Amino acid sequence: MALETRRQALVDRLGELTGRIEKIEDTLEMPHSKGWEEQAIEREGEEVLEDLGDQGVAEIAMIRAALARIEDGSYGVCVTCGEDISEERLDVLPATPYCRNCAR
Repeated sequence: MALETRRQALVDRLGELTGRIEKIEDTLEMPHSKGWEEQAIEREGEEVLEDLGDQGVAEIAMIRAALARIEDGSYGVCVTCGEDISEERLDVLPATPYCRNCAR
């Protein structure tokens, strides 16, 4: 896959995640119900949304770091050992900073 194609895929994913996190934040800011049973259910749902939001924020950080590596010319090179990251691995995990061996 060409570098520009990977960069565009990362930018697209970044946009998706940003939109998702904005929706999560909007949902979390909604007022709670007055009944305690409804509040308990809402709080459980909020915990799930918060976990999804945290995962999204972590992925956004990885994507931004990958985009920075593209800009500085180090994308596709393992940050630990300096070896090339396989194309197959980048196809599956385009934001990964590690080769297969160092990821273990």
